[in-house]
Amino acid sequence: MSPALSAISALLVLLPLTGCGGPTAPDSAATRDKNAAPAAPGFPYTVTNCGVTTTYQAPPKRVVTMNQHVTEIMLALGLEKSLVGTAWLDDRILPAYEKAYKSVPVLAEEYPSKEKLLAAAPDFVYGGYASAFDAKEGRSRDDLKAAGINTRLNLENCTDGRTTMEDVYREVEETGRIFGVLERAKRWIAEARATVASTAGELKGVRPVSVFVYDSGDRTAFTAGGKGIGNELIRLAGGRNVFADLDKSFGDATWEQVVARRPETVVVYDYGSTTVAQKEKRLLDDPALKDVPAVKNRSFAVMPLSDVVLGVRAPGAIERLATQLHPASAR
Repeated sequence: MSPALSAISALLVLLPLTGCGGPTAPDSAATRDKNAAPAAPGFPYTVTNCGVTTTYQAPPKRVVTMNQHVTEIMLALGLEKSLVGTAWLDDRILPAYEKAYKSVPVLAEEYPSKEKLLAAAPDFVYGGYASAFDAKEGRSRDDLKAAGINTRLNLENCTDGRTTMEDVYREVEETGRIFGVLERAKRWIAEARATVASTAGELKGVRPVSVFVYDSGDRTAFTAGGKGIGNELIRLAGGRNVFADLDKSFGDATWEQVVARRPETVVVYDYGSTTVAQKEKRLLDDPALKDVPAVKNRSFAVMPLSDVVLGVRAPGAIERLATQLHPASAR
């Protein structure tokens, strides 16, 4: 058969296919919808976090955590395989998470540069403090969004009014939803609520102890105010923060105010290069504080800084502080 006849025969074969309304385009919306993979359970998921609204079509796969307490939230939810980098430990990682933590690359002792952060190719960055998204360093949430990277900021940085344990539960639940592990988050929340309730039962009827938190400071006292989770932990551990009227998570108080408010116990925050012993000595050696009941009676309690930020340590931190404030009542 000649090439011309072959072409005519092929055309005749094809004509019936075009006779009934024409062909359906292979890339039509109907075809795409039919062939698309089904969405993962719980997705798409839209959440507003500290003023930023994000819709997730699927769990992030390449995550960098920028502070210890959000790193521990990820590890508590069994998400270490999603982590491609982490940064900034305040102190030792919780023993239960040490093995998982060691599998995660440490990008920097403090915050990584923007270049180093981007080199890890994350699709999600999780910050514990607002400083994790420092605009001056090119790491603002808008900057990262422009680079195709979603972000989350720990809720303690943007809660309305005082931070409570409900905010802790919300942080864990929303993180669980973002990563498609809601049931894990719900299990953690149930266990956390039970721990907090158990401590409350042991403290039933006790008189709250007045507490001054000494974070740091010489000319002034850098202390825990009433807005942060630290204030809530003190309250639930059977204490009363003498600077609960300070409308910040942390802030400065004068030593004259410390003297006037006569705290019965000092809670020392343990972190950094200044030891607990050095902090206690500074208070004990200050003649202006000699008649403050907590100093006069050498009544000190200690909490690691990582215990007093919004994260998965909170239920256990309440229990541990309660044993120091009320050793006869709490286990």
